[in-house]
Amino acid sequence: MACALLALSGCAKTNVNESTSGAESTAVESTQTSTAGANEESLGTIKLGGLKGPTSIGLVKLIDDANKGSLAYSVDFDMETAPDVMAPKLLNGEVDIAALPVNMGSVLFNNSDGKVTMLDISTLGILYILEKGDQSIKSVEDLKGKTIIAHGQGATPEYSLSYILSGHGLDINTDVTMDWKSSADEVLAAVENADNAVVMLPQPFVTVAQTKVQNLNTVLDLTKEWDALGTGGKLVTAGLFVRNDFLESNKELVDEFIANYTDSVKWINENVEEASKLVEANDIIKAPIAAKAIPYCNLVSITGDEMKSATEDY
Repeated sequence: MACALLALSGCAKTNVNESTSGAESTAVESTQTSTAGANEESLGTIKLGGLKGPTSIGLVKLIDDANKGSLAYSVDFDMETAPDVMAPKLLNGEVDIAALPVNMGSVLFNNSDGKVTMLDISTLGILYILEKGDQSIKSVEDLKGKTIIAHGQGATPEYSLSYILSGHGLDINTDVTMDWKSSADEVLAAVENADNAVVMLPQPFVTVAQTKVQNLNTVLDLTKEWDALGTGGKLVTAGLFVRNDFLESNKELVDEFIANYTDSVKWINENVEEASKLVEANDIIKAPIAAKAIPYCNLVSITGDEMKSATEDY
C-alpha cells in the first residue's frame, strides 16, 4: 500500500454511531458541533471516520482544532464501534479517510482492487492478556487449553494473537477456545460475572476493566511477546486509510491532514491530562480513564518506507 504526506486546517461536525456488531449499526448518539470555518481559502472538507477506542484517540486534538476553525479545512467526524461497519463507509464514500485496524485496511485494499491507500500507522501494539482469579498464566504456552474472552474477531486482535500463538507452536483454532464478543463492554460484562477468566483487551479498555473488576491482572503484554519472536516486524494495531479517488483529487488537503495528525499525536502524548478531556468530549472514554491509558496506547504517526516495512506482514 502506498502512502501520502501530512498537515493543517478548519471546522468540525461530529456524528457518533455506536455499533454492536458488524451486521448492525445502532445510532445511540448524534452530536453536531459546527463552528463556521471562516477561512476564505479552505482546502475543503474531510469526512473522517474512526472507531470508539484507541484508533480515534490520536485524532482528538485535530478534531478540536477543526472545531475551533484553526485548520485550513473542515472535518465531519463519524465514529463507530465496529470496524466492519466503518470499513464499507470508506469504500462507498460516506467517509474519505478512516482510522481502521491495519489488517482491515489490507483486506479493503485487496478486495477493492487497490482503491484504498494506507497513509500512516497510527497505533502500535496495545493488546494485553489479563487473568481474573487463578494466576496460572506466566507465558504464552500457558494459554493452551484456556478459553479467552475477547473482541476484534477478523481484525488486528485475532490476527495478532494467532501469529503469537503460532510462534509458540499453538493454533488459535484448536489449542485455545475463543469466546468472541462484539464489543469491549460485552467482554467486561462477561468478566465481571465470572470467578475465573482469561481476557484479551486493548488499551484503553485494559484500564477501564481494571478499574471496574477486582483481581483482574495483566499477565502478558502481546507487544513484547510479538517482539520476542524476533521476526523484525512491528505489532501494528491501526492506521489511517484514504479512498484513492479522494486522495487523487485532494492531494494538498490530504498532505495537510497528515501533518496535522502528526502534530495531534505529538500533542496528546505530551499533554495527557488536557488530551484526556478531549477524549471524553468525543465520547470515547471518560477523562480519568483516558489519562491513565494514553501513555500505554502507543499512539504514533509513521509514514513512508518505515510504514511499509512495518506492515509487510499484514
